Amino acid sequence: MRSATERLKLAVRDVPDFPKPGIVFKDITPLLQDPQLLRLVVTAFADRYQRKPVDQIVAIDARGFLLASALAYVLGTGVSIVRKKGKLPFKTISASYNLEYGSNTIEMHVDAIKKGQRVLIIDDVLATGGTMKATIDLVQQLGGNIIETAFLIELGFLKGRKLIEPTPCFSIITY
Repeated sequence: MRSATERLKLAVRDVPDFPKPGIVFKDITPLLQDPQLLRLVVTAFADRYQRKPVDQIVAIDARGFLLASALAYVLGTGVSIVRKKGKLPFKTISASYNLEYGSNTIEMHVDAIKKGQRVLIIDDVLATGGTMKATIDLVQQLGGNIIETAFLIELGFLKGRKLIEPTPCFSIITY
């Protein structure tokens, strides 16, 4: 019988040359479409965080929204979102970062985090760490205390964990 992590790994689809030639995209949509596997993911996160003091979950656009919303429901917390520049309607703060295939700017509402809140930041994949590092900077600008960053998938060979140190990091699947 396969372990939960092995079952999740098998459901992740590799898409070569997306979004650019030479990139192998880890597509989690098959995992999200399977109710048992989605439940495994949410349960893995919930088991880790249900006894930790999380006041707010910060979710990164867009697949992070899906994971964070389900987890927030289980933990009884709220969700604050980080989106690409120009997508949020209220006053924002922003941070720019480099991706493995370009650069981008993300934003967060100025009232998304209250000073002193204990924050869990969640996203689907940790690659080079640029998006998460920018998100960490935004949360800290607003006075949030980051308890951990969490990912469904970590691409360990890209060493993104090093960029976000010393912030604690947890991932369910590592490639």
